[in-house]
Amino acid sequence: MKKLVLIAVATLGMSMSASTLAEPGDPVRGKELSSPCVACHQADGNSVVPAWPKIAGKDEAYLLKQLQDYKAGRRSHALMNPQVAVLEEEDLPHLAAYFASQTATPGRTSASAEKLALGRQIYFGGNAASGVAACVACHGPTGKGNPAAVFPSVAAQHGVYTLDQLQQFRDGLRANDPARMMRNVAGRMTDEEMSAVAEFIATLPPR
Repeated sequence: MKKLVLIAVATLGMSMSASTLAEPGDPVRGKELSSPCVACHQADGNSVVPAWPKIAGKDEAYLLKQLQDYKAGRRSHALMNPQVAVLEEEDLPHLAAYFASQTATPGRTSASAEKLALGRQIYFGGNAASGVAACVACHGPTGKGNPAAVFPSVAAQHGVYTLDQLQQFRDGLRANDPARMMRNVAGRMTDEEMSAVAEFIATLPPR
């Protein structure tokens, strides 16, 4: 049954990816449009404020989906929604293509070895007792994700940002995950597990 569920979810993700990237964007045009993004994400997509995500080198289809979700109101953020609202729909693929073409910088963490060990355990093995699925199943052993299924790269992401997103999924404040996958996982995680896996993810080398 679990295998069938994973196949169904993967099929859903692939269909989303195919429709989202019907016309790939132009990174050159995306750079021209990126000035509103620079204040938070920096010109190359590597934010320096831990609360704001690195978007450099993320998969193009995933970035496009997030922009479309902000514009359609499927994802909510006090800063992002008004920024995306003034963009034309046809501009979104170009922005996604530009930031996808950038190179992510290595992540940083000051977490203890014990905390990182717990994060590694959750990332690769989950928690069978509480039903927490291993992150590796969707995000891969190196955190690079699965572009075909619109599962994002998480490698080298700021720990503060990752923790915030896990908490949002748990609390239902973010709900644009396919088939409620992240909400189901985060809803079973403890605060300690969330913090640990967020810091571990920050140590994964960027692509």
